[in-house]
Amino acid sequence: MTSISVDAGTTMIKAVAYADDGTEVAVARQATSVTRPRPGWVEQDMDEVWQAVVATVRGVAARLDAPVDFISITAQGDGAWLVDRDGNPTGPAILWNDGRGVDILTRWTDDGVLERAFPINGNLTSSGMPNVILSWLHDHDPQRLLDSSVSLTCGGWIFARMTGELAMDESDASAPFMDIRTRRYSPELLKLYGMEWAGRLLPEIRDDTRRVAPLAGAAPSTLGLPVGVPVVMAPYDIASTAIGVGVARPGQACTILGTTICPEILIDAAQSTGTAAGLNIASGHGSRVLRSFPTLSGGEVITWTCAMLGLGTPESFMDLAAASGPGAAGLLFLPYFSPAGERAPFLDPQARGMFAGLSFEHSRAHVARAVLEGLTFVIRDCLQAAGGKPAELMVCGGGAASSTWLQLIADITRLPVRRSEDTEVGARGAFLTGLVATGSMPGIEEAAAAHVRLGKTYLPEAKASAFYDGLFADFLAMRESSSRSWGRLARMRHRAQDFQGSPAMSMEAAHE
Repeated sequence: MTSISVDAGTTMIKAVAYADDGTEVAVARQATSVTRPRPGWVEQDMDEVWQAVVATVRGVAARLDAPVDFISITAQGDGAWLVDRDGNPTGPAILWNDGRGVDILTRWTDDGVLERAFPINGNLTSSGMPNVILSWLHDHDPQRLLDSSVSLTCGGWIFARMTGELAMDESDASAPFMDIRTRRYSPELLKLYGMEWAGRLLPEIRDDTRRVAPLAGAAPSTLGLPVGVPVVMAPYDIASTAIGVGVARPGQACTILGTTICPEILIDAAQSTGTAAGLNIASGHGSRVLRSFPTLSGGEVITWTCAMLGLGTPESFMDLAAASGPGAAGLLFLPYFSPAGERAPFLDPQARGMFAGLSFEHSRAHVARAVLEGLTFVIRDCLQAAGGKPAELMVCGGGAASSTWLQLIADITRLPVRRSEDTEVGARGAFLTGLVATGSMPGIEEAAAAHVRLGKTYLPEAKASAFYDGLFADFLAMRESSSRSWGRLARMRHRAQDFQGSPAMSMEAAHE
């Protein structure tokens, strides 16, 4: 048996071919572009994403000696990938980290809409979720909605191109319109958001028993594969990644160290009481739920820091951070760099990052260390918000290649940390889901036991953990203090944008 898993990330499309024993046979990757045409806007060309899928699938298929038994798809979640009745894009995809609808989100927060929605949906809305994006389009680009028939997510878009069927996996549908307990769209939520008009745009929700459709239409010739190959719509990337790293039983936890930092714990039932925080995502494990906290700032903060410090690679950043002692000589960093603010474990579209305590005595190494510690405090913050007491923390993503970071995570969270041995963990999770969906394995637990590979364990060091307990308290206190200035900073940004858009500024720019 041979299969191909597609993992369509935000900036990279991956296709991985697996043999029947789970061995990676071939891997192909192709970058895709993300555009930011206006402040806060984050978009992607849907056809470019599909062409990258085609190129990577064809790339690995050409290296296989055996027929492909199934294709499984996982992809970035949230956003709005709008298509017309023929399945063609009506414009660019608006992504999960888009911030154009911040004013709508702020209004819903102030009016208590999000607080009333959380007990039903179990997911705290952020500006890149479909309810905010569609509401913004309703107010500012109604023709786009009139031209559109269905609002998909990235995984649904790829599934539609391969099968001709317009549908959405339960994990993708979990936020923001689904009742997390009935796993059906909630008319009450649509009414609460003032979006009864949006019901016609919502695709069919498919659960674990209806993930599969045949490769059809033009897709077989485009991909170079036979008609009728089963196509599996796996859970979206953060849920598939949890599966791929071995989170298969309630109480198990993982953290994705990628574009987003995403701590997650598998639980038996949704947690939607108390303070609204994070997400409750249908997990791909029947009725079980993934309690997830995907941040809006993660690995991109390291990329930014590398650029600011003139570092060529993330590895050189990690080496520089290791050259500083714990605590970065009193320098503390808040990593809320996304223009859309932050969504986990708290929601504030005006949240912004900062260095606190910076002086002439600080070096480049101190800056790198403070950044790494700040990102790691976010992991602890999210795990505490998730509740539960996992026995260990599995990690994956690009950041998991750094032993420096994994030891720091162990020290700050006080948990043993285990690294996945796979480089494409989301694709591995899609592969495991495909095995179950096509009847080759009885369930996710059995598939994970057979095919998940974990490597070295990093144990917390008692002295370092005690030190970081105090510094974590300082981190929370500094965030609370700085949050009182986020509104003023937002007004400063707006004034700057207004000034840059003035006729005088435009004329000056025209003469440059």
